[in-house]
Amino acid sequence: MGKKIDSTLLFYSGFDMRKTIPFIFCFSIGFGQVSPLGPSNFTIQKDSIELSLPAKAMFKSLILPGWGQIQNSDPWWKPVLFAGVETIGWVSSSRYSGRAESIRRDFEAYGDIHWGLERWYIRTQTIFPDNWNDIIIGTHKLGLKVDGNYYHSDQLSELLKAYSWSDISVIRDRDFYENIGKYDQFVGGWDDEYDDPFDSEGNWWSVKKEDVESIILTKQKDYYRDLRHQSNILKHYSRYAVSVVMFNHVLSGLDAAWTANKQDKHFPELHLNYDPLNKWGVGGVGITFTW
Repeated sequence: MGKKIDSTLLFYSGFDMRKTIPFIFCFSIGFGQVSPLGPSNFTIQKDSIELSLPAKAMFKSLILPGWGQIQNSDPWWKPVLFAGVETIGWVSSSRYSGRAESIRRDFEAYGDIHWGLERWYIRTQTIFPDNWNDIIIGTHKLGLKVDGNYYHSDQLSELLKAYSWSDISVIRDRDFYENIGKYDQFVGGWDDEYDDPFDSEGNWWSVKKEDVESIILTKQKDYYRDLRHQSNILKHYSRYAVSVVMFNHVLSGLDAAWTANKQDKHFPELHLNYDPLNKWGVGGVGITFTW
C-alpha cells in the first residue's frame, strides 16, 4: 500500500503545468485546422426570393413615388402627379426651413443686443420690490459661466459677493432665447426706457393672457417675441411639408400595388383585427392589407 501511494505522489509531483499548457494549445490549433465540423465540409444552398409584381411596384413607389406607376404602364399623369408632389414637398420644406433659420438668427442677434444680465438683476428689484430675490431665483434658470465654471441664475446673488459683473457671463443657448421672451421673470433685462409695467400703455405694459394671468411686455420684447413666433411657424410649415412627402410615398406605394393587383386580377383584401395584447395599431385594433 505504501508503494502505491508513493508512486501516485511521484506521478503528480512530476506534472509540469508550464510544459503541458503549450502542448495543449498547439494540439488544439492543429485539431481545429482539420476539424470535420468546419464549414468547408458542408454544402451551403442559397435560396432566392422572387417578389410578386404588386410587391415590386409597391416598393418602387415607396422608394420613389411614381416609379411603380411607370412599371404598371399607368397613364402619364399618375407618375407626374406623385413625382410633382414629391418635388414641391421637398422644395417647400427646404424654403420654409431656410427662412425659419434666417429669422432665428435675427431674433437671437436682437436679443443679444437688447437684453442684459446686469440690467435684469438691477431692474427686477425696481419692478418687484417686495419679492425681487424670489423672482431672481424663480422657476426658470439661465446658465452662467464664471472662471470656466458653470452656474445657474438662481446663484447670481451669491456669485456677486465674490465676483464682479465683468467676470460673469450668461450662456446664450436655446433655453436663454426662450426664457427672455416667454417669462415675466426675465422682463427686467430689456433695455426699453422704463415706465410703469402694470398699466396698458407706454414702453412697458401688461396684457391679459387667456383671462387667467397677465404678462409684462416692452416694445423690444414684443418685437422679439414676434420674430420668434414667425420662426416657429415656419418650422412647423417645414415639418408639414415633410409629412406631405411621407404621405405621398405611402399613397404612391398603395396605388401601385392596387393597380398591379387589378392587372393580375388578384384584388387586395383589407382585414380588421383586434388583439388587446397587440403592441401595434390603436387600442389593439390593427388593419392587415394582403394580396
